Amino acid sequence: MAEGGANTMIVRTLQQARQGERRVLGLGWESIRLLLKDDDMGFSFHITTIYQGACLEMQYKNHLESVYCMRGKGEIVSIDSGKTHRIEEGTIYILDKHDRHLLKAETEMQMACVFTPPLNGREIHDADGSYPLDAEVVCDKNV
Repeated sequence: MAEGGANTMIVRTLQQARQGERRVLGLGWESIRLLLKDDDMGFSFHITTIYQGACLEMQYKNHLESVYCMRGKGEIVSIDSGKTHRIEEGTIYILDKHDRHLLKAETEMQMACVFTPPLNGREIHDADGSYPLDAEVVCDKNV
């Protein structure tokens, strides 16, 4: 496994990342951060599991996010408009306007997530559901 470096591609497995510091837990979710800011790619890439029954209020004020549902069922609700969208395997949603939203998991959902700017790796949602910009570690106050 190459971890990156001069003239080396980045290669990691989900299983390897799950065993170390790249696994981050919150209330109602778990995120395996496969690609982070220190990989110097300009974005981060995560496999996130939203646990069945979770209802997470979030707003990424400092980041844009794209989310692809690989497994499970739920819905995303725009807090500002009240509009609800079904989420199931094969659905992508993009939070391109720092959208305030609720993510509700009917079943456990496994999501592939891309953030820009990239996360450092230890971020957990703050009181308003955001990830702080360039934070190393924050407390999980909300979700």
